[in-house]
Amino acid sequence: MAANGADRAATRRRRQLWAGVLALAGLVLLIIGLTVADGVAAWVEVLVAILLLLTSYVVQYLARREAVYRRDERR
Repeated sequence: MAANGADRAATRRRRQLWAGVLALAGLVLLIIGLTVADGVAAWVEVLVAILLLLTSYVVQYLARREAVYRRDERR
């Protein structure tokens, strides 16, 4: 039981780390797309940035849901 809890905690931390990386990459692309790039490249960068930010949100949501709504194995 303790190993399973440690595995869940490690999985949650790993998901939160990936969510942070995705969010950071999305923000960098968004800033570049809005300030430096122009034309079609800017639109592509902004769309990719939005997709990365949404993916980051979904990964964070899954990590939080696993922590809050996991089954209690003591029963």
